[in-house]
Amino acid sequence: MTDRDPLHPLRPLLKNWVWEHGRIGTRYLDCTDGEIKFDEGKKSRFAAEKYVYVPLDKDADEDASAAGPVIQEAGLARFLRAAQSGKPEDAGSVAEVQRAVQDCVELGLCSAYQLDARKALARYAQEPMFEDEIRAAVVADVRRIYAATRGQLALYDFSVLYGLPTPLLISETPFIDWRVRASPALPFVSLPLGPYCLLVGAASGRSSRIGPVVWKAAAALGPLKDHNRKIAENAHLWLVATTDDQLVAVQSRFVVAKSPKPDDTTR
Repeated sequence: MTDRDPLHPLRPLLKNWVWEHGRIGTRYLDCTDGEIKFDEGKKSRFAAEKYVYVPLDKDADEDASAAGPVIQEAGLARFLRAAQSGKPEDAGSVAEVQRAVQDCVELGLCSAYQLDARKALARYAQEPMFEDEIRAAVVADVRRIYAATRGQLALYDFSVLYGLPTPLLISETPFIDWRVRASPALPFVSLPLGPYCLLVGAASGRSSRIGPVVWKAAAALGPLKDHNRKIAENAHLWLVATTDDQLVAVQSRFVVAKSPKPDDTTR
């Protein structure tokens, strides 16, 4: 009998946040109750929400049972380790790095539409519809919102910022579209790859797909300095950090208000 843990689509990224000082595990904030917790081991069991996967290519084969986009796990893992350690030479060939970045974009977009997909599922579940009709309606809704974004990102130039001085946060929705989530808008998208590395995309002006990935040692986030605040603002389920201090700083917004206990003195 085999005992396999379900693999969360973001687990490849979360491995870079595993803490190995005495205890091995992940420090995270449970956004549902506002408590800071420690998840033992390397499997990110706290990230257990069920994903609704929608292939954004309208010609893609439908597979309602798929948990997430198909990725090249070995190549992605090598790329993520190299980004966190600040060693571009260990990331693989040019083609392998380009594929890893594409995988990161697919994972980022998949995480981005989960809340919309769940809301759509709940809404259509109230209608007199069969399961396959509900699935088709959810797919149509998600594609209408996110398919164009995927097409735009296929023509973006991507950079890996590594060696960042301040550790990054990651949540269940780590992809940030700064074009719509910043005021004033910024011409970037980003995805944290590890506590000290960030994938950043910007419009290239090209009409052909896939440009070379640029690696940059970065002493600061520059215009993306609000990254951690944006991540915390959009977290609904969990928020991961390298230290308790980072989680304590945002904990108050997630603490569930508790009803006061009856006053025993009134008996």
